[in-house]
Amino acid sequence: MTCAEANPAAKVVLLEKTGKLLSKVRVSGGGRCNVTHNCLVPTVFSQYYPRGSKQLKEAFKVFGAQETIAWFQKRGVQLKAEADGRMFPSTNSSETIVNCLMQEAHGVGVQIKTGAGVESIEPRTEENFSYFKLQLTDGTSIKADKVLVCTGGSPKSQSYGWLQKLGHKIKEPVPSLFTFNVPSSPLKDLLGISVPKARVRIAGQKLEYEGPLLITHWGYSGPAVLKLSAWGARYFYEQKYNFTALITWIPDFTEESLREHLQQYRQSHPKKTVATNPLFDLPQRLWRGLTLIAEIPAEVKWAEMPGKNTNKLIEALLRLPVEVNGKTTFKEEFVTCGGIELSDVNMKTMESRLVPNLYFAYEVLDVDGITGGFNFQAAWTTGYLAGMNMAIKQQ
Repeated sequence: MTCAEANPAAKVVLLEKTGKLLSKVRVSGGGRCNVTHNCLVPTVFSQYYPRGSKQLKEAFKVFGAQETIAWFQKRGVQLKAEADGRMFPSTNSSETIVNCLMQEAHGVGVQIKTGAGVESIEPRTEENFSYFKLQLTDGTSIKADKVLVCTGGSPKSQSYGWLQKLGHKIKEPVPSLFTFNVPSSPLKDLLGISVPKARVRIAGQKLEYEGPLLITHWGYSGPAVLKLSAWGARYFYEQKYNFTALITWIPDFTEESLREHLQQYRQSHPKKTVATNPLFDLPQRLWRGLTLIAEIPAEVKWAEMPGKNTNKLIEALLRLPVEVNGKTTFKEEFVTCGGIELSDVNMKTMESRLVPNLYFAYEVLDVDGITGGFNFQAAWTTGYLAGMNMAIKQQ
């Protein structure tokens, strides 16, 4: 769209392998579409990308969150920021974004072809004229002066074979943004319970993240887990998704301050039953679950609490070990860690350093962000840069 708008004389054709467009936009944010994040400082924004952070820093100065908000606003779509910084259309419907993008594409004259998968891209030169031959899955072919590859990520390196044939190096793709499966979770019966702030740390590693945490019937989810899965994507893959996670339910406490707090509470409320009076604003069922892990009998009062049980409760609150055995990935919102190595791409223009006039945008590259609107923003940014540079007429 950017290319067509910047150069009205250009004939822009969009090839879509499937029969439907913008399916990922439709399911994003539970059908509300998390368009971007309300972080307007490019250097800060770029820090939310486990891969590609350094390369995206300058790109966001050209077209970042602020420009994205203005772009949609100019086209009649208002975005609103929620408390955690995520931005959605004010209608709370992804269809608003889908309709806006489709109307813009038609408005600037983009020709859209669905059911048009590309099998190969072949650079050719005839009589000093260079072009690309795109071989389609239906047996037909198309000639193009410039090509933008924005196919998204793929879980299999073989899917990048047609780009490898052009000389590009591929960083092995592995899943990012997934939840932890914990079949032996001591809290698996508490599905649906969440806390607004917890810390999840990986035993023996420096990997950790704080944020909302959700207990599910298969294990643990929520932003704390999803964002941690992005930062540790390659490590978790190497471990075959078998590792120990330590959950801190009250991350604002140290062991010393927690022990002191519990001692004061015990002195102030000696006759209160431990199991039925939750502390730290934890949900009743979660508190009860943690007291069971600490082997605290249901009828025990604080004045009667043995020291060994207090120690076990402190451990459960600050370092609850859970054995992760597998992951769950939501296919519609799948994000790939891996893709074309960034050294093969001019990240200022998104043009291949190996094949002139071949461009790339977002997830096909070895770039990915955490949840919260960062993945879409990288898509808007890289697509904009590619489009603007493709619009420049060849000399």
